Parts: sequence; structure tokens; C-alpha cells
Amino acid sequence: MFSDRAGIHVQAGKGGDGGLSFRREKFVPKGGPDGGDGGDGGDVVLIADAALRDLSALQRRKRIKASRGENGRGQRKHGANGDSAELRVPVGTQVFADDGSLIADLAHNGARVVLARGGHGGKGNARFVSSTRQVPRFAEVGPPGEERDVELHLKLLADAALVGLPNAGKSSLLARISNARPKVADYPFTTLQPVLGTVEAPDGRQLVVADVPGLIEGASEGIGLGHEFLAHLERARTLVHVIDASEPTEEQWRTIDAELGAYGAGLDERPQIVVLNKIDLVPDPGFAIDDERVIAVFRLSCATGEGLDDFRRALFELVPPAEVVERGEDELADYLVYRPQPKARGWRLLRTEGGFKVLGTPPSEEELERALRAAGAKDGATVEVGDEEFELA
Repeated sequence: MFSDRAGIHVQAGKGGDGGLSFRREKFVPKGGPDGGDGGDGGDVVLIADAALRDLSALQRRKRIKASRGENGRGQRKHGANGDSAELRVPVGTQVFADDGSLIADLAHNGARVVLARGGHGGKGNARFVSSTRQVPRFAEVGPPGEERDVELHLKLLADAALVGLPNAGKSSLLARISNARPKVADYPFTTLQPVLGTVEAPDGRQLVVADVPGLIEGASEGIGLGHEFLAHLERARTLVHVIDASEPTEEQWRTIDAELGAYGAGLDERPQIVVLNKIDLVPDPGFAIDDERVIAVFRLSCATGEGLDDFRRALFELVPPAEVVERGEDELADYLVYRPQPKARGWRLLRTEGGFKVLGTPPSEEELERALRAAGAKDGATVEVGDEEFELA
């Protein structure tokens, strides 16, 4: 089933703990501290992939977690960084925060955005040696990675999109001019999800055409899932308005045009190609609309095939070419929200030989407990905060 929305929970990897180690070799029974730093936790990264068509894979995968960094070891060995979790989504995917604000718009192949950053690696005890502290018996614990909920919305990228009232013949038209095989039947609302088809010209050129479920009056207000369907029209460069020639043609055009204008997003400004379908029932349907947005009117029959070849050829002349933008691999998304990074926390969690110790301004109880649990602290573990000491419960 086509899926254009998905909600996921992402969690970056925890930073590895710094090593708490002392050099112990033959003839060096009391060597100095030699604990290495922990590795950084992996990020959660979203990447646009032109080979994907919808978000159905993420309907089965609601929680995404990157791997943690490895702990530092003796002999000043640095822990390995955690692997990032890379999620591939269709081109045209938008990312929203849980408050509804737009985070990123992955509008071209290879666009990427980091949804959650991994925690940095903790410092080993070798990094805490000073002139007054020769034998530090503690090492820094790697902090947890970022964690958040995000909503993914897909807006189809198509050269042209078919719009019209239910049962106007949009699916039949797409099936006759492209390689798509949508469900076709003689009753309204046969199409329940958007369908993409590729139209090929004799010289090898291609156009992507989208069949969007039929719109009804009030669609711009969300009636009949109108908002979800209208959103797929936003990135189409041309609208192909399919009209049932056996019904009042101008009234149908005005109904749909009113919904496009009420929805906004510039849909009422797009160039339109009007297709009067079913001329096998009405040989010469009238259409007296004089509008500068209507760049061509075609009369055809999907049932008999009359006029289809002319329409297919004309599409390549009427649909404006896509803007060619040179992109490097793994570039940032076209649209990103940059928020000030929070200041580095004013405290550190250290692992000691007897438990844990907090240096700096103590955090809230909730934040401290989360950091302790992420560090592997169990109930009963001893925690030092300033001059106080308590057991984790």
C-alpha cells in the first residue's frame, strides 16, 4: 500500500566511556594512568534516494537507533566511533518536528539531514593528569545521544499531475499514455492512493505523470482527505485537468479550480492542460473558458484511443523542462532549520573505582538519572554530588 506519511522515534548512539586504567607491565608495577578516550556515538541521518517511491518501509520500523561508541581502553587506546544509522527515504520527503515545525526538505537525490547527533566520547583518566593530580582514579562517562520524535511527509515529484473530479477518467488516461497500471473501474474513487507513471517519447525523453485521487468540493478544507491529496500537486510543474465531456465541462473546471485556489501553495497559478475525455459519448464537447493559465485543450477518448497520440506528443512540448541543478553527492537538504546549539552542559559524569561522581553544577534529578542509567548504573550504585553521596534507587 502506498504510504506518504510516517512517524518515527530516532535515538543517536551514546558516547563511549573513557577508560579507567593504569599501566601495569613487568618491571613497571606502579605505572601511571593510561586510559584512552571513548568513541563518539553514531548519528541518525536521513538521505533522499531517487530509487524509493514511498514511506511504507518506515511503517514497519518505528524506532531508529544508532550504535554507541566503544569504551576507551588501556595503553591510551581510543574507542571506535559508533556507526551512524542511515535511513533512505524518497526524494520529496519533508521532516517535521513533534511541534509541527518544518526541519528539512529533501528535495533532490542525495540530500541529507542529521536528525539526532551522537554523544561525544568520554575522556579517559590519562586526560585528567595534572601537576596536583598524579593518579586520577576516575574517567568521564560518555553522554547519551540526542533523542526525538519526527514526522515524515512525502510530496510526490512529478512533471505533470492529473486533477479532476472522481470518475473523470484520470486513471484510464494515465494507463493509456504511460507504463503505470492503476486500478480502473466505472465508479468514483477507484484511485485511493497517488500513482506515478512514466511517459516516453520516441527520442527517449521521459516525463513523470502523477494520478492523484479525485477531488471533491470542499477538498481544500480537508473533506475527503483533500489536504493529503492536494499536497502531492505542489511540486508538479503542470496540471492536467481531466474533465468528463458527458457532463457540464465548464462547471467541472470551475469546481476544481476553486479548490486549487482555496488550498493555496500556488496551485491556482500553475499552467493547466485541459483534457475533455469521453468524446466517444459526446463527439464535440464545448469548453468556453478563457483563462491565461489554460495553455491547451485536448479532446480525446480513453475508451477508443482517439486523440491520445496527439496528446502524448504535445505533453513534451507543453510541460516545461525541469531546472537542472548541479549537485554533489551527500549534500545538505534544500531547506534546513538551524537552531542555536545548546551550550555545553556545565557538569560531567565520572566513573570512579567505587561508583560515579558528578563534577560541576548538578543537573536536574531526571537528567542525572537518565545519564546514570545510560552509563549502566544499577540500583544501589554510589553517586557523589559535591560533598553529598547517595545510592541510586
